Amino acid sequence: MILTVTLNTALDITYRVRALRPHASHRVSEVTERPGGKGLNVARVLAALGHEVTVTGFTGGATGRMVQERLTFAPGVVDALLPVSGSTRRTIAVVDERTGDTTQLNEPGPTVTPAEWSAFQEAYDDLLASASVVALCGSLPPGVPVGAYAGLVRSAKAAEVPVLLDTGGEALRRGVAARPDIIKPNADELAELTGSHEPLRATQDARRRGARTVVASLGASGLLAVTPEGRWQATPPTRLHGNPTGAGDAAVAGLLSGLVEKLPWPDRLTRATALSAAAVVSPTAGEFDRATYEEFLNRVAVTAEVTAA
Repeated sequence: MILTVTLNTALDITYRVRALRPHASHRVSEVTERPGGKGLNVARVLAALGHEVTVTGFTGGATGRMVQERLTFAPGVVDALLPVSGSTRRTIAVVDERTGDTTQLNEPGPTVTPAEWSAFQEAYDDLLASASVVALCGSLPPGVPVGAYAGLVRSAKAAEVPVLLDTGGEALRRGVAARPDIIKPNADELAELTGSHEPLRATQDARRRGARTVVASLGASGLLAVTPEGRWQATPPTRLHGNPTGAGDAAVAGLLSGLVEKLPWPDRLTRATALSAAAVVSPTAGEFDRATYEEFLNRVAVTAEVTAA
């Protein structure tokens, strides 16, 4: 079983408008609502790939009930979310159909009490007993300690469960020090962590800070992986227009599935890059266009520079 952790779950709402203009009223042509937060997006992609996956984290209030109701329609995803007294957040994505650009609005999430955080840690330790790999994904809701991911990384390592960390800011900085097996920052998160805007230098620095492997998401330039076995860059064959929300989550799903299937790194990166591209052309996060995915599997370019690490 693959376990994904989403401490700050959300109801993802996507509006599509003909053209987004500041200070103007807009007629929405389409509305979609899906369970959201990075780990839930990752889980739906994994389930679509045929993997057994369990989701955990927090959910609360009327919005949280909507998230859990919609999870029942996600085949292959097991709901192990824990209740909190606050209300689950909403995220709003507004897609400009003319340009393909997306404007994102993210609420902060519920305030988690110390008792709720303690209950989650106990539940997490229980779930680790049957997990083959765990992904710690997304932002921390108010009330959760900034070093929360570092503690969850240490618990996973104590249980001998490989752990992937996908977050940013101080939560990433603290989490890296706990030595996760993989981190998957985007270019901005990597630069904030290391102070370097040169991707290769930054990924190498992130490894020195504690990450065993760093897979950096570089947008249209694809993925750069620096691992103990060497380093590779996977580049999509063309740039696609659409909704980039969830593209990074699809890449995480590709990395996790490749890990549990024991694929070599070039194959993991090919899958992750193809899934990321296929997610861009899908209308909502946590889904991917299968035709694009299968096409890109044969067209992603992976270049290697194998080094001792």
